[in-house]
Amino acid sequence: MSTAGFNSQNGTGTGQAYANGPSQNPVALQQLPGVNYGMSHQPTYNPMQAKAPVPPGPGLYPVGPYQPVPPVSPYQPGPPLSSYQAPPGQPLLTRPQMAGPPSHTPPQSASPSPGPRLPPAQATPPPPAVSSSSYYQSPQQPQPMAPTWQYNTAPPPMGPPTSMNTPPRGLPANHVNPAASSTAPLPPMSSASYNSAPPASLSHSATQPPGPRMPPTSLHGYIQPGAAPQPMNPMVPNTYQPNRAPYGPPPTGPPPTMKPTSPPTGPPMANATPPPPKADAQCGWVVNSPLSPTEPDCQEEDIECPEPVAGNGPQAPNSYNHVDNKMAGPPQPGPPGRHLGHYPSLPPGYQNPPAPHNATPPMHPAMQAATQPYTQAPQPYQQPPVGPGPAQLSPSLAAMSLQSSTPEALRVVNLLQERNLLPPSPIPAPTPCLPQDLQKINCNPDVCLSRVFRSTLTSIPQTQSLLNKAKLPLGLLLHPFKDLSLPVVTSSTIVRCRSCRTYINPFVSFLDQRRWKCNLCYRVNDVPEEFMYNPVSRSYGEPHKRPEVQNATIEFIAPSEYMLRPPQPAVYLFILDVSHNAVETGYLNVFCQSLLDNINALPGDSRTKVGFITFDSTIHFYNLQEGLSQPQMLIVSDIEDIFLPTPDSLLVNLNECKELVQDLLKSLPTLFEKTMETQSALGSALQAAFKLLSPTGGRMSVFQTQLPNLGVGALQSREDPNQRASAKDIQYLSPATDFYKKLALDCSGQQVAVDLFLLSSQYCDLASLGCISRYSAGSVYYYPSYHHQHNPAQVECFQKDLKRYLTRKIGFEAVMRIRCTKGLSIHTFHGNFFVRSTDLLSLPNVNPDAGFAVQMSIEENLDDMQTVSFQAALLYTSSKGERRIRVHTLCLPVVNSLSDIFAGADVQAITGLLACMAVDRSVTASLSDARDAMTNASIDSLSSYRQSVLTIQQPGLLAPACLRLFPLFILALLKQKAFRTGTSTRLDDRVFAMCQLKYQPLAYSLLMIHPALYRIDDLTDEGALNINERTIPQPRLLQLSVEKLSREAAFLMDAGTVMYLWIGRNCNPTFLSQVLGVPSYAAVPDNLYLLPELDTAESQRTRAFIGWLRDQRPFFPSLHIIRDESQRKASFLQNMIEDRTESALSYYEFLLHVQQQISK
Repeated sequence: MSTAGFNSQNGTGTGQAYANGPSQNPVALQQLPGVNYGMSHQPTYNPMQAKAPVPPGPGLYPVGPYQPVPPVSPYQPGPPLSSYQAPPGQPLLTRPQMAGPPSHTPPQSASPSPGPRLPPAQATPPPPAVSSSSYYQSPQQPQPMAPTWQYNTAPPPMGPPTSMNTPPRGLPANHVNPAASSTAPLPPMSSASYNSAPPASLSHSATQPPGPRMPPTSLHGYIQPGAAPQPMNPMVPNTYQPNRAPYGPPPTGPPPTMKPTSPPTGPPMANATPPPPKADAQCGWVVNSPLSPTEPDCQEEDIECPEPVAGNGPQAPNSYNHVDNKMAGPPQPGPPGRHLGHYPSLPPGYQNPPAPHNATPPMHPAMQAATQPYTQAPQPYQQPPVGPGPAQLSPSLAAMSLQSSTPEALRVVNLLQERNLLPPSPIPAPTPCLPQDLQKINCNPDVCLSRVFRSTLTSIPQTQSLLNKAKLPLGLLLHPFKDLSLPVVTSSTIVRCRSCRTYINPFVSFLDQRRWKCNLCYRVNDVPEEFMYNPVSRSYGEPHKRPEVQNATIEFIAPSEYMLRPPQPAVYLFILDVSHNAVETGYLNVFCQSLLDNINALPGDSRTKVGFITFDSTIHFYNLQEGLSQPQMLIVSDIEDIFLPTPDSLLVNLNECKELVQDLLKSLPTLFEKTMETQSALGSALQAAFKLLSPTGGRMSVFQTQLPNLGVGALQSREDPNQRASAKDIQYLSPATDFYKKLALDCSGQQVAVDLFLLSSQYCDLASLGCISRYSAGSVYYYPSYHHQHNPAQVECFQKDLKRYLTRKIGFEAVMRIRCTKGLSIHTFHGNFFVRSTDLLSLPNVNPDAGFAVQMSIEENLDDMQTVSFQAALLYTSSKGERRIRVHTLCLPVVNSLSDIFAGADVQAITGLLACMAVDRSVTASLSDARDAMTNASIDSLSSYRQSVLTIQQPGLLAPACLRLFPLFILALLKQKAFRTGTSTRLDDRVFAMCQLKYQPLAYSLLMIHPALYRIDDLTDEGALNINERTIPQPRLLQLSVEKLSREAAFLMDAGTVMYLWIGRNCNPTFLSQVLGVPSYAAVPDNLYLLPELDTAESQRTRAFIGWLRDQRPFFPSLHIIRDESQRKASFLQNMIEDRTESALSYYEFLLHVQQQISK
C-alpha cells in the first residue's frame, strides 16, 4: 500500500477501502526510505485543478463564479435515465462493475439536464468562491476533479482485480424520481462489455405493471404507502411496517424457484464473506504489528479467535449469500436477517436491574438532541404494504392508500423565508423505521443506543449509486466506552458466528431452538447447549430470552481463552516539565495537590503501580523503593543515549509505597522553585518513559509548558504572528517531524498510551506534539495562557479536568473492531488510535470520554435485504484486571428511494462526520479546500433534494425539514476556530480545535460547532427539571445573533469548552444584586469568573442551571462574566454564527450564496 494509504488508516483521511471481514493489508510499520510518517504527505496535485484567479472582494471572501469542472466518479454525470424504454435492438445503459468506482446518475427532473454553470451575477456582498477540489485523487491520468468530497466511495482497491464470475444478486431497483419509475430496470453488466440487449426475463410488467396507472406523486416525489408498483421479482418489502400483524408459520410445500448464488471462483472478492475456517483461518491478519517479537500479540486473537470456539459445534456449509437449503429449510417470509417462523423472534425484553437514581441525569437541550432516546413514533414514509400494491388493487382502494400525510421529516422548508428555524427545544435524532420490537431494543431507555452509536443516515440506501445521488455522507459516530449502567454477562460461553465472528445480538434470527442466523453474513449457526439456559429467568430452552439477545449494548466478562497473557495491572507514569517556564506557571503545585487529594481514587487494584519522571535539560528519575526513608532523585544528563538507572525501583506498587509517593508529591513544588534552567528535553524524557513502561504497558501522563528545544524531538517555532489573520491558507498544520508519531507507534505496540497536558502562553507546536497522543489512543488537554495568578479561570479548569482524568474509568490493552452487514465496507476511521489491520483499532488505553467516527461505502447492492446491522466490539482489561468485551449493535432499514434517504438523514451526525473529514482535508490538502468542500456539501445535498425529490419546482432555497439546519451548521463550521479565516487565531488554538473535532464524542463537539445561547436574567421554575431535589430552570434556546441580545438583560452562551455570561449595560439591577452581588453595572469586576453563592432564589436558579450544564460533559468549561467593555467581548461575538463579520458572510448571505450555486 502506498504511504497515502498508510496515513489514511491512521488518521489522515484517504486510503484503500476496507473490506468487511479480515483481509490482507500490506502496511509496513518500518519507516521506508524517504517516507515521512507525519501527516504532511500531500496528494498529487492535478495541474488542471488550478483555480482561476478571482478579483479581490471584501475581507477574505474572493469573488468569483462557482465553476465546477467536469467531475469524476462517483459524481460523474452520464447520459440521463429516461422514462421511456430503449428502441428495439438498442441496449439500455447498465450499471458499472461493482469493482470500479460507481458512476453518478444525474437526478431526474422535468427540465433537461443542466449544462455547465455560468458565472453568477455580481452580488453584494460577494459570495466566496468555491473551489473544484476532490476528496479522493484519481489514480488514473490527470483529469479535472469533482467540486466536493466523494465521501461515499472508497478508493479503488489495490491488488488483483475483482472477479466478476459471481452472478449478480438480482436486477437493481429503480432509484430515480418516482415520476420516472416506469423506466425499464437496468440489466446487470458483464465483465466484458455492456449487454447488447435486455435480459430475457424482462417483461412488460417491469416497465408498466397491469392495473391502474401510476398514482400521482406529491410535492416531494414521495409516493404514499401502497402506491409503489409491484416489483418485477416479488420479494419482501424493503422496510418494515411497525404495526403489521406478526408473520405466520413458514410456507408449506416446495420452496419457490430461486437461482442459487454459487461461490465465486478465482481470486476472492474483497468484500465477500470468507468460507468456514480451518483452524484459526478466521483471525484477521496482524500486519507488521509493532509488538516486539518476544511478546505475543494477544489482542486480535483475543477478540477474534479464542480457541476453541465455545459451543458452536459442527456447522453447515456456507453458501456465501444464502444458507444451505438443508439447514435453512424453506425460505421464510421476512428479511434475510430475521427469519420469523414457528420460533418466536423477539420475546418480551429482558429487564435490566434498575439503574441508580442519578445514573443518567437529564441533559441540557443543546446536547440532549445528540444523546437522548428516540421519542418520535416511526414515520409513515417507510411503510410499504406487505400485500399487493396498487397495481393489484381496485382504483378506489389505490386512491385511498395515497391519503396519508407527508412525513414531517420531508416537509418542505423555504430557508429564505423561515427566519426562526432554531427550535426552542432539542431536535431528536430521526427514528429508524423498524418494527416495534426492534425499535424498542434500539432505544432501550436504560442504555439508549443513540448515545453510543449514531449513523448519518438512519435509512441505508440499497446501492452506492443511490447514495451518490443523495450527496450525503454515510458513516457512523461512536462513543463506545461511555459511562453506562450495562447488563454484564458472566459466562463460559460467548456465542459468535462461525464465519464472520459477530457476537450474538438482538437482531439475529432464530430458525428454531437450536439454530440462529447471523444478521451480518447470514450464516446459520448452532446454538450451544450452555446457551439454552437463561441465568436471569433460571429457565431452560429459551435462548432468545437470554440477556445477550435482549440488549443492543451488553458487556461480557471474557473467559480465559480471550487472553494470551495475564491481564496487565494499572500502571500510571507521570512525566513533568520542571523548567523555569514550568515553575513560573505554577502548574506543579496544582498537579501535586490534585494527585495527593485523589491518590486513593486512582482506578486499580492491589497491583497498581506508579512512577514519576521530571525533566528540563536533564532527566530526573525517582527511586521509590520500599524501605527508603525518603524518595531518591537520580539524574541522567546523557540525553542522547538515555538509560534507566535503577529499572526495578522506578515503578513501584502504590499500596506498598504510598507514603514515599506522598512525600515526593509534597516536596516536588519546592524542589525546583529556584531553577533557572530554561531548556526542555521532552523527547529524551519520552524515550525514558517508554523504556520504563514497555514491559507492562500502561498510561503515560505528560505535562509540558514550552516548545521542546533540546535533544531528540527538538522543535523550532513555525508560527508567524503577523500571518495569523491575513494568510489565505494556514501553513504548518502537519507535524514538523515524524519523531513523535514513530514513538507513538512504538508505544501502541507495547500497550502504552500517552496523554498530553499542554499549559503554555507561547507557541508549542501542538501539530507535532499531538502525534504522541493521536497514534497511541491518548488525549490532549490544552490550557493556553495558563498562569496560577494571571488566569485563575484556567487554574480552576485545570483542577477540575485533572480530577476527572485521575479518577475516571479506564480500560487497558484494548482493541476495537467494527463489523457491518455484508455489502457494506468501512474505508476511513477518525479518532485517536492506530489501525493494526484493516478493521482492527489498537487502543492501548480507552477512556469514557473518547469518540470515534468511520466513513462507509456500499460495495454490493443491498436490494435483497430489508435491514443492515453494525456491531462494534471493544475488548479491554479493566483497572481491576478483568478481561471484558463491550458489544454495541445497531440495526437500520434499507430503502430504495431518495425521499426515504433524505427523511432519515441525521443532520447532527452528518455535521460531526463532515467536521472530521474537513480536518483531514485541511492537513492533507489545504484549509481553503476544506472550507470549499464543506460549502459544497450543503450545496450538493440541497441541489440533489431539489432536483431528485421535489417534483413541483418552487422559488427559494428549499430543504426538507430534517435538513433545515444543515446550512446553518455548515456556516458554523466555517466560523469555528478550526476552520475560520480572517480572524487572528493562534496556530496551536486552531490545531487543538481540530483535535477536539476528531476525537470528541458527537454530543460534546456539537456545542463547539454551534453554541447554545440562553437569556438567564428572568429564569423561572416553569418547565423546570427536578434532579436530586434541585430545581433546574429550562430557558429557551436563542439564535446566535446580536439581534437577540438586549442591553436590559443578561445572556449565557455555552460554547462547549467555555461559557460566557454577557451583562447588558442596562441590565435589571435586581439580577445584578441578587445573582452577582453588585449594586450596579459599573461595579461588575472585569475578570469575574465565579458566581457568588448568595442566599437568593435568583442566585440558586442561575447557579443550578450553570452547574447542570457543566455536569453534562466530562471536561470543565470555564465561565467568563463579561461586560460591553470587556476584552473577551470579541470572543463572545465571534460565536454569533448568524451575523456578518469583516471576513465571513452572515447566515442570510450564506443562504443566498447556496441558492445561487444550486440555481446555476
